[in-house]
Amino acid sequence: MAKPVTLDGHSLTIDDVVAVARRSAAGAGVATSHSGALVCVPMAKPVTLDGHSLTIDDVVAVARRSAAVAIDPTALVAVKQSRQAVEAAVARGETIYGVNTGFGKLAHVRIPAEQARQLQRNLIRSHASGVGEPLPVDAVRAMMLLRANVLVRGTSGVRPVLPELLVEMLNGKVHPTVPSQGSVGASGDLAPLSHLALAMIGEGDVKVANPITLEAKEGLAFVNGTQAQTGLAALLVADAWTLWRTAHAAAAMSLEAVRGSPDPFDARIHDARPHPWQQRSAALLRALLADSEIRESHRENDPRVQDAYSLRCTPQVLGAVGEGLGFAERLIATELNAATDNPLVFGGDVLSGGNFHGQPIALALDVIGIALTTLAGLAERRLERVVNPDLSSGLPAFLAHDPGLESGFMTAQIAAAALVADCRVLATPASVQSVPTEGNQEDVVPMGMSAAWKAGRILANAERIVAIELLAGAQGLEYLKPLTPATAVARLHAAVRQESAALVADRPLTADIERVAVQIRAGRFAS
Repeated sequence: MAKPVTLDGHSLTIDDVVAVARRSAAGAGVATSHSGALVCVPMAKPVTLDGHSLTIDDVVAVARRSAAVAIDPTALVAVKQSRQAVEAAVARGETIYGVNTGFGKLAHVRIPAEQARQLQRNLIRSHASGVGEPLPVDAVRAMMLLRANVLVRGTSGVRPVLPELLVEMLNGKVHPTVPSQGSVGASGDLAPLSHLALAMIGEGDVKVANPITLEAKEGLAFVNGTQAQTGLAALLVADAWTLWRTAHAAAAMSLEAVRGSPDPFDARIHDARPHPWQQRSAALLRALLADSEIRESHRENDPRVQDAYSLRCTPQVLGAVGEGLGFAERLIATELNAATDNPLVFGGDVLSGGNFHGQPIALALDVIGIALTTLAGLAERRLERVVNPDLSSGLPAFLAHDPGLESGFMTAQIAAAALVADCRVLATPASVQSVPTEGNQEDVVPMGMSAAWKAGRILANAERIVAIELLAGAQGLEYLKPLTPATAVARLHAAVRQESAALVADRPLTADIERVAVQIRAGRFAS
């Protein structure tokens, strides 16, 4: 039993939030992020599954806001037709992988019809061999939603009762425990999906009102798929975009604190190198920095010719981060509505292929990790310019009121540096780390769940780094008063001050950092 969490408005940590979120089912009006945030949000509109139109926003709504889920009745027509095709093929005596054969390297073993149910049941039992910490509730809900959506495409050859039971569990907030480790991402996320299926057949750790008996192909159709890694990826990319927007807000505040110039964000510069996300980044910074009294105070007779790269090149760097996130988002969005089991049913044909291979999602997750590591490194460099008396254009050393007697933000920057190093180690791609499995039948695998774990930790590190930058930037603005920053930066400063008072003497900053990091995840500073 985890220890209780006591709220006093000052000492809540991310670990506390994770503990509460994972002990609680995702309730109406409560959102739990992959990295642990718990936020009150409006009720989401219902999501209807048809196998073709699910979006990342839908996944977030169901996973974190308990949006109601339904199945489009017209989609069930195709589901029934694909099931009839499987049954007809079996009746004709055709040899179909996983229907009347063993699995993987044992595919040469023919299974008699009277053992079809046992074959599917054994598959689920044997493959429910995951280990490690359980996935958080939002990740399990995302996986359940995606699996239901794939099954209603009409290419899996299952009965409607399978996706219908998943939807019933989602709406009833019945969430099996799914270990986070044990999947290599091909043939799909076998272990995580098997733990989910175990509950559906009445053998899991949660009670299902109407457990099912799996018929021919249905166990294989359920566990062959990329829905664990894709569910995590959908939540991660949503969080990453929130952090991307917040990083611009932090950059604007840091620029104001060191009295930097917004001239490098002129649209003409970025139109001359028309990478779309670079242009959007520059436009966002221009909006954030408009109407600044601080800027006007040093527009004339400033001996500095240009700022350092960490300030001046923010659109080029964060623009590239945006391009990476956009690439990852495109792959993830496609995978949400992709048929990823094997074999697949097309009309009367049952074809074996390899759509279960998670390489696209593993690559997307690695790109998210690399992109966020870049974002984190840039934020730490801006932070250094705010706290370093040799670089901060006149701010007190380490933002302390009495430098020497006090250390101010000295060790907060050290913490950021440590987190950047952690990110850089974790940014090594998982998607190139193939280790053959199943007697070398699965000889090239993508390691998507490893990529998801790494990306999640990088995200949490980057959020804390940006939180430290926000705190330091806000402190820097205190020393420039009575000059006022840009209107948007002033609103940001006020929002930070609601979470953390100005530093007037040395104090432990851990609680301040954690509070601001939690609010970053909630999107508090992203607008």
